[in-house]
Amino acid sequence: MKKHSLLFFISAFLIVAFLCTITSTYAAKKSTTTVKKKQTTRKAKTKVSKSGLQKISKNPYLGAIAIDAATGKVLFEDNPDVKGYPASMVKMMNLLVILEAIEAKQITLQDKVKISAEVAKVDGSQVYLKEREVHTVDDLIYALMIPSANDAAMALALHYTGDKEKFISLMNKRAQELGMTDTLFSTVNGLPPAKGKPDVSTPRDITKLCLELLKHPAALRYTSTKERLFRTDSPKPLVMRNHNHLVGSFEGCDGFKTGYFRAAGFSIAATVSKNGERVIAVIFGSADRNVRDSSAKNILSKSFMELTASLPTSVSDAQEITASILE
Repeated sequence: MKKHSLLFFISAFLIVAFLCTITSTYAAKKSTTTVKKKQTTRKAKTKVSKSGLQKISKNPYLGAIAIDAATGKVLFEDNPDVKGYPASMVKMMNLLVILEAIEAKQITLQDKVKISAEVAKVDGSQVYLKEREVHTVDDLIYALMIPSANDAAMALALHYTGDKEKFISLMNKRAQELGMTDTLFSTVNGLPPAKGKPDVSTPRDITKLCLELLKHPAALRYTSTKERLFRTDSPKPLVMRNHNHLVGSFEGCDGFKTGYFRAAGFSIAATVSKNGERVIAVIFGSADRNVRDSSAKNILSKSFMELTASLPTSVSDAQEITASILE
């Protein structure tokens, strides 16, 4: 009897131990699966920005191009026709439209712009314009190009046309006239819209905009300013600092504009002038700001080397090249 009781207890113990092992293994697998699902969900969520746009940035960039500003000759290209989100580089078209309006005497630099409630509500990079506050067009252009103020962009657009959509139509009209066939502007400042389509362009298209801006000497006055005060009549003026870190740190850089929002990544359109030559470089969609800036510097440096190597080294060389062309 004792022998049977002992065998029963041993059997029962083994069965319980076996069941515990199975339960523990199942629980561990379930936990691992749950963790993996959470990680996958988290990763999937990081691919979409708050604006609902799919993140497209990568390192070193989505695409890039550099050209000779004098001839338009391509000095460097790497996926230059990729479509991306220009973000605040949109403000370069805003600048072009405003400068052309000034030259046509439709508005002036000293026009007084009264800030509306709509402008005061604009978020993102800004100079914190307040409703009924008054600023000159000149001051607002500096705010547009130095700290990339979204509210200044809206204020300028409304001052010129009185209607945001009308100004956007002018931006798209100029883009088509410049041959920017892969560009569509949806905003006056490059902010990702809560609804609707974002601004879209390509590195190559942006170089066309840059070339047009260079026809207006005033453009570089604004884009080359590293630091400037805003609201100088205030006890505590706002210090505006240029978002283009190549200005003041890379020899000869005097423009143009950077762009960033989460889905777009970091982009830049930069121009450098050295020894009478000028190069324009555009980079779209870097995942890291420092990578974008270092890539821009490298591309600009290599492009100048390419440009210099293709130039005649003497008068006799120039004459030989001319003679060969005539033949």
